[in-house]
Amino acid sequence: MRPSFCPLDVVPSSLLLKVWDVVVPHIAKLFNISLSTGSVPSYFKQAASSPILKKPNLDPSEPGHYRPISKLPFLAKVLEKLVAGQLTTFLDLNNVLDKFQSIHRMHSTEAALLKLSSDVLMAADSGQYTVLVLLDLSSAFDTVDHKILLHRLHSDLGFSGTVLKWFSSYLYNRTLSVCVNKIRSEVTSLLHGVPQGSVLGPILFLLYICPLGEIIKSFTNVSYCLYADDIQLYCSFKDTEFNKLADLLDCIECIKDWLASKCLQLNSRKTETLIIAPEQKVLLIKEHLGTLSSSVQTSLRNLGVLFDQSMSLSCHSKHLVKNCFYHLRNISKLRAFTSELDLEMIIHAFISSHLDYCNSIFTCFNKSDVSRLQLVQNAAARLLTGTNRRVHITPVLSSLHWLPVKFRIYFKILVLTFRALNGQAPQYLSELLIPHSSGRTLRSSGQNLLKVPKTRFKTRGGLSFQAVALRLWNDLPLFLRVADSVDSFKKQLKTLLFRQAFM
Repeated sequence: MRPSFCPLDVVPSSLLLKVWDVVVPHIAKLFNISLSTGSVPSYFKQAASSPILKKPNLDPSEPGHYRPISKLPFLAKVLEKLVAGQLTTFLDLNNVLDKFQSIHRMHSTEAALLKLSSDVLMAADSGQYTVLVLLDLSSAFDTVDHKILLHRLHSDLGFSGTVLKWFSSYLYNRTLSVCVNKIRSEVTSLLHGVPQGSVLGPILFLLYICPLGEIIKSFTNVSYCLYADDIQLYCSFKDTEFNKLADLLDCIECIKDWLASKCLQLNSRKTETLIIAPEQKVLLIKEHLGTLSSSVQTSLRNLGVLFDQSMSLSCHSKHLVKNCFYHLRNISKLRAFTSELDLEMIIHAFISSHLDYCNSIFTCFNKSDVSRLQLVQNAAARLLTGTNRRVHITPVLSSLHWLPVKFRIYFKILVLTFRALNGQAPQYLSELLIPHSSGRTLRSSGQNLLKVPKTRFKTRGGLSFQAVALRLWNDLPLFLRVADSVDSFKKQLKTLLFRQAFM
């Protein structure tokens, strides 16, 4: 584990790690006593909360603009890490968590957005419109009821005896103090909630809201994705199927009622709706949305990506370019004071990470959007190498061994495809990839090819993950399609794409 700072630590974590070999037998004994007796030391249940502004431009005098982050003793997090490892193994073996819950399962926001965008594009390809609704919970982690959670652990998961006793000890008699500018407040008891800064807290929250997926599944016309307390509902329909929107509205009401019965509440101010349809159809669809009509937006931010009515992601492209050039201007001021190695690390942290975030869904971009992103990468390469604008950029990118933006997109898609085919990606992505099969023996048999779905429009279904990924995969040479590990696949794939880009 990385060393973390907590005002409650008797010994700084950085010092503790340096003498770990000496103290580990005593720590192991302490942890074993805790696990065997079902008791968590009271010192491990203390938390120091450090409020931070949710966004830099918010008014610091408004308490609601802060996010309380709990800092726990380092050893408490180590113990939680041990328990979390056993707990997640149990949950995976028994397939407990919802299939469409993407957090804390080695699944990313990118996987969730990829499934959503692929479904929307395939629906548009078949002449359907889609209504997307984003729901957010108010202080979700802080309002978890301990009795309900423990009952779920016992009745739904079968926890009993020492195990249930340990989780009960973990939840009850927790305390909190607020720490600002090295000044701590008085200690108060926490009667509800799971610590936001803990290791186990998010996993326990997922178990708390686990039945939510079954409620949504009861509405056959509504699809969904979950990412912690972010709920994404979407409904696709044709001109003659506006009645499906009634299912969507009923589903939201059922979600509200269930959440209220579990001491959770939807944040109505953060409920956003996007109608993905031609402009002339938006007003007609809006009339059928009832109470949701007031929350309709022309674009909305979904897990860090701006979605728009046409699913072209042009708003996201413009915002991304603007943000990257802002960082590049600031980084250029540091060039005289940093080494080339440090400068490259800064560029990767502030520029490359932004260009690569969820870039597997950038297949929606048109050529001009991709060109603008390429201009950002070119500017970053020139800044790093000190190259003049008039010098051709291709040799510069080649010398840095940077794949151009288009090939970085292909790289991400193909790596996700490889993971999905080898059981290392969410099940909902694996289900989009259908192996190619034939009724008779052909030369293509045994070459690990995939069946490309038929689409009507190149700018709709042809841009979806399940179309693009399958075409790219089938174009790979056989030695890549049968690679034996992710590391080997990534290394050979980058070499292949590098040759295609620069040779």
